[in-house]
Amino acid sequence: GKFDQFEKQLIERLDVSPRQMSRLHIMPTSGTRYLRFNDRNLEWVVQYAEDLAPPKRAEIVEVLTTGAKTLGFWETKPYGEIIEDRGSQITYSALGQEAPADLKYAWDPDGAKKLSLRDFAAERLPELEVHVGGTTSVDVTEAGIDKAYGMRQLMSHLDLTRREILFFGDKLEVGGNDYPVKAMGIDSIAVKGWEETALALEAIIEVAE
Repeated sequence: GKFDQFEKQLIERLDVSPRQMSRLHIMPTSGTRYLRFNDRNLEWVVQYAEDLAPPKRAEIVEVLTTGAKTLGFWETKPYGEIIEDRGSQITYSALGQEAPADLKYAWDPDGAKKLSLRDFAAERLPELEVHVGGTTSVDVTEAGIDKAYGMRQLMSHLDLTRREILFFGDKLEVGGNDYPVKAMGIDSIAVKGWEETALALEAIIEVAE
């Protein structure tokens, strides 16, 4: 998701000090952007943003729109935007960005719809990265600018090795937007949602303690 979603769904709900907030690394839009909190100026600072050129963004929007309509996936009464230009990533959300979670989970339970649109777009945008994103989404970014790119940036900033990282993802299969991290050789755990992530983390922390 974009940074606004991180603010609404995560950051605004945290009861932490500015110092603690500075330890949070936000990497929206599949790692194509990276923000850190400056605890002195009390503001989020962009570390990098790998934005697509405007003509390329327009081309991606056209391809995703054509693909969704051709495949019969274009929603006539969406919950918000269907295709969102996030600068560094263009995202197609089948039911709209604001669709209720239960409708999202029911739309494509086996992932076949997203994969068919992903294949449609990848064939027409061979120079770009096209991945299955969230429950109803397909993401397009610059070639080589994906979650693996973001992970390498994070490892560099924190001086970490692959063995010091545990990654959770709901799209770890080939073609999914989490797969590039798994392909790096980083230990990865497949989850279906935040609830499973929370349960797994609690179990890991309990064992560690």
